[in-house]
Amino acid sequence: MNRKMGKLDEKIIVKFLAGECSEEELRSLNVWLEESEENAHELFTLEELYHLGKSDAASEEALLAKAEKQLSQRLGEERKRKLKRTLFHRWMQYAAIAVGAFFIGGMGYWFYQTGSRSSESLVTVTANETIKELMLPDGTKVWLNKNTILQYPRNFEGGERHVYLNGEGFFDVKRNTAKPFIVQSHAMQVRVLGTTFNLKSGENGQRAVATLLKGEVEVKGNHGEGMIVLSPGQQAELDGMTRRLTVKPAEPGIEGWHDTAFDLNQTDIRTLCKILERAYNVKIIIAPDVDIERTYSGPLKKKENVAATLDLIKNSIGIKYKVIGENVFISSSKSK
Repeated sequence: MNRKMGKLDEKIIVKFLAGECSEEELRSLNVWLEESEENAHELFTLEELYHLGKSDAASEEALLAKAEKQLSQRLGEERKRKLKRTLFHRWMQYAAIAVGAFFIGGMGYWFYQTGSRSSESLVTVTANETIKELMLPDGTKVWLNKNTILQYPRNFEGGERHVYLNGEGFFDVKRNTAKPFIVQSHAMQVRVLGTTFNLKSGENGQRAVATLLKGEVEVKGNHGEGMIVLSPGQQAELDGMTRRLTVKPAEPGIEGWHDTAFDLNQTDIRTLCKILERAYNVKIIIAPDVDIERTYSGPLKKKENVAATLDLIKNSIGIKYKVIGENVFISSSKSK
C-alpha cells in the first residue's frame, strides 16, 4: 500500500513508529507535522495505537482500521524481537561469569600494556539491576548505571590513574595535577585532572558519549578518530560506524540517572520530559494540546518510577499521563 496521509506517505508513519526512519524521512515527517495541528493529533493517536493496540483519541475509523492492520504486523514482529531479547538476556545471565573472566583477562593485558599492575591486582565491580556507588583508592567517587562493569587497580601507582568502563558511569574525580585520571572504554578514552563527567560506552564500540559538567576533559577515539577538549555543558559523541568524533551541547538531565533529586529552574515541559526520559529510561510522547511553554522550578524528588515522579508535579504543570510499558503519553489535564 502506498496511500498518502495528507502529503505524507503512510509508510513513513509506520517506519517512525517502529524507530526505522532515515534522516530524510524524519525531515519529511517534521514538515508534515508543522503543516497543521490535525497532523500532530493524528500522529499522537497512531502512537497510542502502536503502543497500546487501541486508541482513546477521536479519529476516523477507516484511518485507524487501515493503520491498525499494518501496525499489528509490526507489533507481531516486535513481540518476536522481545522474545529473542528475553532469551538473550537469560543467556547473558548464565554467561556473566565467563564475561567477567573475559574482562579480567582482557583488561589485565591492557593494564600491563599501559604500565599498570597485573590482573591479580585489579578490582572488578559490576552493577546489575541497581545503580551502584563506590569510592576509588584515590578518593574519586563513581556511580555505575545498571548493567555496567568498572575495573580499576587496588592502588594507583605510576604517573596515571587508569580505569576501564563498560556501560555508563558518572565520575567525580579527585583532583591530582601530577597524576591524570584516565577512563578507558571500548570506543573512546577520557583524560582528566579533576572534574565531573559522565561516560556511556558499550563493549561493541558502536557509540560512546562523554558529557562534561565541571572542569575540563580531553576525549579521543581509540581508532584514530581524533581528539577533542570539552568545556562544561558539552558532550563528545563517537560514532563507531562512521568513525566520527563530534561535539554538541550536553543533553539535559544527563546526570539524572544517579541523582536522588532533580534541581529544576524555569524548566519547560519539553526539557523536563527529556530529563525524565534519561532518568527512567522511558519514551515520553507529548500530545499537541500540552502547553509546552509552562515551566517548573524547584527541587523535584526522584521517586522509584516515572509515574510516581509525575504524580508530584502533574497538577502544577497542568498535565495528565498514561504509562504503557516503557512509553509515557502526556496530555493536557483539560482534555477529555
